[in-house]
Amino acid sequence: MDKAKDYNLLHVVMENSEHNDWQDAVQEWEIEDCQEDDNQEESCICGKEHLKYLFTIKNKNNGKVLTPIGSSCIKKFEREELDELTSINKKLFKLLHAMEKNKYIRLDNEFFTRKLLTYLYKEGAFTTNKYGTAKGSYEFIVKMFNKKKTQLQNRIKKLRL
Repeated sequence: MDKAKDYNLLHVVMENSEHNDWQDAVQEWEIEDCQEDDNQEESCICGKEHLKYLFTIKNKNNGKVLTPIGSSCIKKFEREELDELTSINKKLFKLLHAMEKNKYIRLDNEFFTRKLLTYLYKEGAFTTNKYGTAKGSYEFIVKMFNKKKTQLQNRIKKLRL
């Protein structure tokens, strides 16, 4: 990102924050929404053009909203939880598109991460059913996800020997 875009981001965020210090100001913001623009016609608040993922962030102290903001600008906030949410949103769109195309969806890291599975659980994607509780279903899926990963790692180790 060039210095002009960095300055634009800093200026817009600071103008809409309660704190006068960048490190404190970025703590005020939360991701409120994410949309995908396949045509990439939108520009970030910093000025970067052709955004694919259009995030909306909201200031929890004053209610101000900034949109669209790109994932690379959200990374400038240097907040792990915001970085995780940007990554989760991207994975959710990838999963959605695979479902729309009736693709076979494997329980592997092409479509899932542990953090995505946890996010889905917290959002109520796992429900209580005749096989058990929502938490039990979530734990089973995570166990299967971990097992696949362990099996793959073991295969790689064997190939290296």
